[in-house]
Amino acid sequence: MKPKKTCVSALPTPLVTRSANYAYIPTPPETKTTNHRVSQSWAIANNLLVSFKYAWNGVAYAFRTQRNFRIHTAIGTLAVSLGFWLHLSFVEIAIIGLTISAVMALELLNTAIESVVDLTAGKSYHELARIAKDCAAGAVLISSLAALLVAGVLILPALLTAMQVWLQGV
Repeated sequence: MKPKKTCVSALPTPLVTRSANYAYIPTPPETKTTNHRVSQSWAIANNLLVSFKYAWNGVAYAFRTQRNFRIHTAIGTLAVSLGFWLHLSFVEIAIIGLTISAVMALELLNTAIESVVDLTAGKSYHELARIAKDCAAGAVLISSLAALLVAGVLILPALLTAMQVWLQGV
């Protein structure tokens, strides 16, 4: 009887389950650290709720650390609130919500790109690092200008009409 052949994986190390919530690919002993958060940085969520937790951690991090993300959140909340107060149609409010979420998603991507660039470039200046950061910020700027245009087209006429009615009543 011939011995069974074992399949050789393309990965250098096998996928090892660490707990019921996630799996990780072990790091070589020379790069292991005692910091629990760093040792889990390569974790792969195999549970949908854990994936949502990781995603929410990213949003919470951006809200805590990024001034522009907080500004976008405040202005977005104001725009949607104004939309409801001005009795805009649900389609108009949905369009406003989509543009706000596009701006906020790009702000999250900008934060991620800046973090990765800072991680790789360290404290040294590199022209490509500057270009990557500037382009990511430019994407946020363009989406913000588009959101202002959408808000101007949808909210401004209704707001001016409401102000005119209010001033005539005074």
